[in-house]
Amino acid sequence: MKGWNVVVSVYQDGFRRALRALQKLGLAERSPYHNVLVMKVEDPIALLEAIEKRTEENPALYDAISRVAPATRDIDFLSEEEFVERAKFIICEWLPRLAGRSLHVRLRRRGTKHNLGTQDAERLFNDAIVDATKQAATPSKISFTDPDVVIEIDTIDNRAGLAMWTREELARYHLLRPD
Repeated sequence: MKGWNVVVSVYQDGFRRALRALQKLGLAERSPYHNVLVMKVEDPIALLEAIEKRTEENPALYDAISRVAPATRDIDFLSEEEFVERAKFIICEWLPRLAGRSLHVRLRRRGTKHNLGTQDAERLFNDAIVDATKQAATPSKISFTDPDVVIEIDTIDNRAGLAMWTREELARYHLLRPD
């Protein structure tokens, strides 16, 4: 699906159940990757809220869906360098909201092989945030234990979805599961 803005990971035996339920909420289809669905919706946050509500009403659905990753921003890219450049640009737009906070970046890649490994890419983005906030005299720090903010990046082939979640949002939306 071109233009997806939500990635949904499902448990093995819950794939059909999750797909049927999600298709009632928006355009949903299988991705080329095992137990991964993609969706295209007008409002990814409203979709997350709707899925959360449905899983409360129907616990079997909660057992089918492993993780929901709505993208508040998305990019298409043709190379690893373009991916890094475009993702950094978006992250830099978020710097005022990252100032003085604890955080980390979590990247989930599916598809195209790149020379830059996932952990190296996460470190590169984390370092860029720390350096930029330090230069602005509002230093952030990297924390993997109860951070103030988690930045999630999901890629499928040559498309990436990015979102920034606060501690409060992570507590509210149980299906985000960034780590």
